[in-house]
Amino acid sequence: MTSHAVTVRVPAKVNLQLSVGARRPDGYHDLVSVFHAVGLADDVVASPSSDGVTVTVSGEGAGSLPVDGDNLAVRAALALARHVGRPPDVALHLVKSIPVAGGMAGGSADAAGALVACDALWGSDVDRATLLRLAADLGSDVPFALVGGTAVGVGRGIDLTAALARGELHWVFAFDEGGLSTAAVYAEADRLRGGAVRPEPRVSERLMAALRSHDVPAIGAALENDLQRAALSLRPRLARVLDAGREQGALGAIVSGSGPTCAFLAQDAPHAVDLAVALSGSGLCRTVRTAVGPAPGARLVGPTRSEDSGG
Repeated sequence: MTSHAVTVRVPAKVNLQLSVGARRPDGYHDLVSVFHAVGLADDVVASPSSDGVTVTVSGEGAGSLPVDGDNLAVRAALALARHVGRPPDVALHLVKSIPVAGGMAGGSADAAGALVACDALWGSDVDRATLLRLAADLGSDVPFALVGGTAVGVGRGIDLTAALARGELHWVFAFDEGGLSTAAVYAEADRLRGGAVRPEPRVSERLMAALRSHDVPAIGAALENDLQRAALSLRPRLARVLDAGREQGALGAIVSGSGPTCAFLAQDAPHAVDLAVALSGSGLCRTVRTAVGPAPGARLVGPTRSEDSGG
């Protein structure tokens, strides 16, 4: 076990495609998701401790996150400790940039970061396949936060295959006031569908072709999210945010995952800045961030930054 704190950086995600099948008897839905990691990231700092698992939080949404066993990062540390047969002694500090309950998998990112950080801190040297299995047990988005890049997920979204994608994509993300419960959005999606029979979800060939050729306008036109209608039903004002981005020339405008964050695809970096400025001035969103994708998955970045340590 190292005597020094370790820091792991882990990315947010946006779903370029999220196709949702019928609700299964186990309560889950069959999914096809094209995940895309972006440079908006959380840092997970793991420090030696003799008091079990503790967690502190700074940054985006810090006051709204649980710091007990309901926090996915805590559950990740406990799961790894059980697997390697050691006491779960670690002090975790989450430096948040990803919005809480924002549809960008911030909790899942923190869980993936905690797995990698605790593995490094404890010197347990767990192999990648095992980390991915532990991640899958924690939640559907956690394995992708380990992998990063652009990937296709099927089933519950945890069986991942790297997508053939070229070049960078420039994004603008509009954060809304407050989060949306993923479970509530899925329930609303089921309600809106009524008894309609859902086809088996399939990967969009149009999207995959656009990714292979790095045709950014075509990627924007191919973005799709089966949960968007439900998110707009629960948070109608998001429709105005999406319209504002389109009016400013966004090549694609979509609710990210279960929302309420709205994601806008820009042509290039200058366009992203212009779009962010316009959205910031619209008064329709709490704050705006730009980011570039694809980004790598959870990775060690060294010791904690002094200004970010705390708790």
